[in-house]
Amino acid sequence: MGKSKIHPDQMYIEGLAANDSAIIQTIYKKFVPKVVMFIMNNSGDKEHAQDVVQEVMILLFNQAKANTLQLTCPFDAYFFLLCKRKWLNELKKTSNKGVTINEDAVSMNESALELIGQTEEFDEKQQLFDTMFQKLGEKCQELLKLSFTIKSMEEVAEKLNVTYGYVRKKKSLCVGQLTQWIQEAKNFKSLKNN
Repeated sequence: MGKSKIHPDQMYIEGLAANDSAIIQTIYKKFVPKVVMFIMNNSGDKEHAQDVVQEVMILLFNQAKANTLQLTCPFDAYFFLLCKRKWLNELKKTSNKGVTINEDAVSMNESALELIGQTEEFDEKQQLFDTMFQKLGEKCQELLKLSFTIKSMEEVAEKLNVTYGYVRKKKSLCVGQLTQWIQEAKNFKSLKNN
C-alpha cells in the first residue's frame, strides 16, 4: 500500500496536539454545527451532541499528542464520520434494536474510513490501558504518572522522597503488573493484531 499524502487539514490535528485555542475554536465554529444538526435529527438533543463532540475532541487530542494521527482526507469528513459513528454506537447501546450504520456517499471516503478505524482502535487501546491502570494501587499509579511526566528517575525518587533504586524496582514491578493485566484482557489479542 502506497504512502498516502498528508492532507493540508493536518493543521487541525497539529493545533489540537499543541492545544491551540484558535484552532480549537475554528473546529467548534466550522465543523461542530453539522454534527449537532445530525444528532438532533437522529434521536438526540444539543446536550447529546455536546457530549459526543467532547468525547471525540478528547480522543483526537490524545491521538494527536501521541503523534499517531496523519490526516489523509479533509478534517471535516473525518470529524463528522467519527462523531456520527460514536452517536450511532450510543444509540445502539441505549436501544434494544440494532442500529445500522449506513455510510452516505458524501462521507464515504476511503481514507476517512481508514483513519476512523485507526482512531477507534487507538480509543480501544487507550480505554484498555486506562481500565487496567485504575486497577493498580495508589503508589503504582502515582509513580507511573510521575515517570510519564518527569523523564529523570532521580527527580521522581526525589519527589516521592524515596531512593533511586527503590523507584526503579517499583516502576519495573508496576509496569510488569500493568502489562500482565493488559495482555490477559479479553480484547487484547484483537487489538494487538490490528
